[in-house]
Amino acid sequence: MPTEVSLMFGGNIGDTASLFETACGKLERAGFLLLKKSSVFITPPVDCVPGTPDFLNQAVLGCWQGSPRELLLLTQRLERESGRPREHSSAEARTLDIDIITFGELVLEEPDLILPHPRAQQRLFVLEPLGEIAPELRFPDSGKSVSQLLAALKK
Repeated sequence: MPTEVSLMFGGNIGDTASLFETACGKLERAGFLLLKKSSVFITPPVDCVPGTPDFLNQAVLGCWQGSPRELLLLTQRLERESGRPREHSSAEARTLDIDIITFGELVLEEPDLILPHPRAQQRLFVLEPLGEIAPELRFPDSGKSVSQLLAALKK
């Protein structure tokens, strides 16, 4: 049975919008059923080294038949194929970053995979694109919808 999944794309090196399109195509060829994708948002860097350029961000909603681990491995491969090194700092510029934000109703905590994404509910650069395509999507750990979280952050 496929699981509804939300992903967040980010990047700020190279032709980021093209990298997002390429990643979507590769996800689909790997079995990810793409349902919706947001506009591309330009956002300032958060928790990055000084001088880091603005990011482009895009939310993607789809269905995945495999496990969360299989999706993680796929997204990590796509990041490497875009030119992102296997070992990298989250505080630096990058070609492509793909985060699994939600994986159905799953709440999971493993050393290298936490679902839902641990900081997504506090980050405008995640919630604004996600709110464009899935405002009523609820985070299974808090029970709050994207629109509720956005409203609270914008107060």
